[in-house]
Amino acid sequence: MNKKLWVILVCLSISIGLLLGGLASASQLEDVRLSEVVRSVFYAPHYAAIEKGFFAEEGINIILETAWGADKGAAALISGSVDIGFFGPEAALYIYQHGATDAIVGFAQLTARDGSFFMARDLNEEFRWENVKGKTIVGARKGGVPQMVLEWVLKQNGIQPFVDVNIITNLAFEAAVGAYQAGVGDYIAQFEPAMSQVEQLGGGKIVASLGEEAGPITYTVYHVRRRTLQERPDLLIGFTRAIIRGQQWVHENTAETIAAVVTPYFPDIALEILAKTIERYKSINAWPLNPILSEEEFMNLQKVMIEAGELERIIPFEELMDNTIVLQALDS
Repeated sequence: MNKKLWVILVCLSISIGLLLGGLASASQLEDVRLSEVVRSVFYAPHYAAIEKGFFAEEGINIILETAWGADKGAAALISGSVDIGFFGPEAALYIYQHGATDAIVGFAQLTARDGSFFMARDLNEEFRWENVKGKTIVGARKGGVPQMVLEWVLKQNGIQPFVDVNIITNLAFEAAVGAYQAGVGDYIAQFEPAMSQVEQLGGGKIVASLGEEAGPITYTVYHVRRRTLQERPDLLIGFTRAIIRGQQWVHENTAETIAAVVTPYFPDIALEILAKTIERYKSINAWPLNPILSEEEFMNLQKVMIEAGELERIIPFEELMDNTIVLQALDS
């Protein structure tokens, strides 16, 4: 056989073998249907864990969908249309409060404070919280944690929501920024990267972090149906190990490096803006080093909810949160 032809055939055989091996490995991954509450840079450690292959190394293929609301994410989880729901624990508290005491449970936490930033339309404003009196804020959905945190921060600064200041709460999450850009409101509370984009266009300036103002609370949590804890512990431990690696990787790398990795999830956002928003979240310690759920921070959340009139009483931590999976993941 011609030597050149032999080399080509060998190389072709190796390439086919590698391709088939890759396909075989991919087929061995277990699909996990995950519903995220919204698409936000706030969840960068999760996207990084997917893109860096941490889930794949645990034998997991993440099928990601966006619910656009904690209520919708919780409904998808309870119905069984997804395996894991990633949303604020206020949804679990509401469900428990209405009598479904054994429906869902949180097993790992990604973010430990509110991810909203507060923007003023007036670029020349020397911002103080008292400035909002008599003005209009584009807020969030009534009953959602972003709105309740906004109300909490206002009260902590001597401002009575809906009395001293008008707050718009009937806009869909994805429509709020567009309404603000169209001239609605004097201020807006919203997640990144939308705020940095508006700021870059000269539509306002970020003047405060609601997460920094309110302090640590249990914020965005991975939930499952309670029986899944008993039926699929190995899967959840592997899932949580990937989350831990994502959190640690984000802590160890620069905003620019993180932005380059998570950019597929934000195709319309410039890398410069992504890096800027990631640095903002790093600066307020939005991402803990591990996903252990804090009882103190869970109680802080409930205080905010009770103050907002959305929760009737304190619900014990162990009723809705369970660190069993996280502790096993950290120990393995």
